[in-house]
Amino acid sequence: MWGKRAVVLSTNKYILVSMTSASTQINLRLPPKLQSAAEQYTENFGYRNIQELILEAIRDKIFRDNKYDETFSAKEIDLIEKLLSVSIEKGKIKDQNDIIKALQ
Repeated sequence: MWGKRAVVLSTNKYILVSMTSASTQINLRLPPKLQSAAEQYTENFGYRNIQELILEAIRDKIFRDNKYDETFSAKEIDLIEKLLSVSIEKGKIKDQNDIIKALQ
């Protein structure tokens, strides 16, 4: 289940990291000063590696700035849309307030 992935730390420096097989690999180039600062931050704040720091930074940016978790699968979105359509057709949902009430 676990695989090895190389993450580019600079134009000619790679680090091998473990990721689940469901993860997508990306290559990231960092200027030398940013790489050095990231390495120092990693050491100072107890991260296992730079990848862990980067993953936390991305999660923080995405989930802090987004009000809603938009990680529904296509099947879940389709099911929600069908449920809303049927509820609107049957007159159970007339506006946004009805949706909010139903979700509470």
